[in-house]
Amino acid sequence: MRKQKGFSLIELLIVVAIILIIAAIAIPNLLRARIAANESSAVASVRTLNTAQISYNSAYPTVGFGSTLASLAGTSCAPPTSAGACLIDTQLASGTKSGYSFQMTGVTGTPASTYQAIAAPITPNQTGVRYFCSFADAVVRYNASAAISTCDTTQTPLQ
Repeated sequence: MRKQKGFSLIELLIVVAIILIIAAIAIPNLLRARIAANESSAVASVRTLNTAQISYNSAYPTVGFGSTLASLAGTSCAPPTSAGACLIDTQLASGTKSGYSFQMTGVTGTPASTYQAIAAPITPNQTGVRYFCSFADAVVRYNASAAISTCDTTQTPLQ
């Protein structure tokens, strides 16, 4: 009988089983890492919105804080205006970035003296777990259990 070269069926099944076990261990860790990265990006974006609002308020004191994400962004920046100040990137101005949706709410007064920046995961428990917000005091706060409709001091500040 001629000896054949190659792997037996049992050897191949053992290798496939080992690969499946490693994948079962690695995939949940990968998903948790992705959620953590999305949340870090959302916090950085809320901080960017805070900085943009402070700059906008300084540049346009008769207007106050920007009322929309579009007023903080802009495509034609020669020169910037109160309708398009070119302080944030167009991706953030679109309202979605890294698995989170962003909105600017609560802009009140003439000139506008307050604002609320709110970040919510697009798909809760898949793109992010926590909800983030900030208002004119520029402290980023979060709520891990429910969506934030009004940002105030009842939400937990980030450490």
